[in-house]
Amino acid sequence: ALVAALNAPTRSPHPRPRPVIAAPETVTEAPSMLASIGEATGLIRSRTPQPRPEAVTRLASLDLARTDAITPPASDAPAATAPAAIEIPALSRTVTRGGDRCDDGLARAIPRRPRSAGDGSTVIGRLTAAGGRERDDAIVSEVLAGNVPDFLRTLVPVTFSGNGMTVTICVTPDYLAVGSDRDFVRVPLGLPAAMRVAERFDMVLPTTRMVDAIYQQASVHLSPAPMDPTSAMSSTNYFLRHNTTVQGQMRQAGARLGQLVSGHKKDLVLTNRLQSNPGRVAIYGWHQRNGRAIQPLSTVHGAQYADYSHGIRLVSRRAFVNGRAVDLRDLLSDSRVAGLVSSEGTISNRQLLALAD
Repeated sequence: ALVAALNAPTRSPHPRPRPVIAAPETVTEAPSMLASIGEATGLIRSRTPQPRPEAVTRLASLDLARTDAITPPASDAPAATAPAAIEIPALSRTVTRGGDRCDDGLARAIPRRPRSAGDGSTVIGRLTAAGGRERDDAIVSEVLAGNVPDFLRTLVPVTFSGNGMTVTICVTPDYLAVGSDRDFVRVPLGLPAAMRVAERFDMVLPTTRMVDAIYQQASVHLSPAPMDPTSAMSSTNYFLRHNTTVQGQMRQAGARLGQLVSGHKKDLVLTNRLQSNPGRVAIYGWHQRNGRAIQPLSTVHGAQYADYSHGIRLVSRRAFVNGRAVDLRDLLSDSRVAGLVSSEGTISNRQLLALAD
């Protein structure tokens, strides 16, 4: 059997540095895998051989219970209940210290940054009068042309485990941005635009469980920095100002580009709620230093909506189950495995593909 032949991930002699915490701003075990991952579950192996696992993470001991928001979060109907047949393990029992290396080839679909590409402040500065779909189209054009900081091309592993299985996903170390390593701006996007980028780069958006695990395993924890909730929240000027605030937090924390950083944005996420709420965007996160998310899962906004607090975290479609490469979309659609990385259990391929249209 394939699972029996997979060795447990080896541990690196070089432990991951302890997380850096930025100062606050004022302003069930999983269901057993079947004997053959490739044949019994339909998970697709990568044709590219992968290196053996190595330890890459240091856990923060955090309580993930939710708390009241610093500012009123978006809210809507109660979360849908996961199917009764699917047993969903608690996150605290699924996050693990091991992981598989995320090689540079996972970001090969992102074009090289052109020498003529403008810096982030210049490109976004030209969009101060734009908004909505017009701004999204301009940003997507820059991103798909390769005007993305180089440090975002090196993905970082985040791992989960249960019942002898280890699942590793590979995520961007920070949120999607336009510009160079020297001058970049993190950019919010509406859901259709975000999905266009993810699809082109062979990636997907995270689930809420992935967002929680990313925060737990981040090297740098930044405190949410909410701005005044005015009608200008979705303006370009607002997210330019917020980007400046976040950059200040990064400097204060002594953070380096390429470290896994979390806490400074809400995530656009995948959820089954979008099937019953078409034309909406799902947001979640903005974790405080105690590990609690300010923003519960919400689909209150229309799909085109984006404001300064939103970020686009991309997750490679190549994941690892006990060191074996698989397609993350297939993993999310398999009830025997999905509970490790999704608190809702399975999220269908049909939905993932439809969101990209």
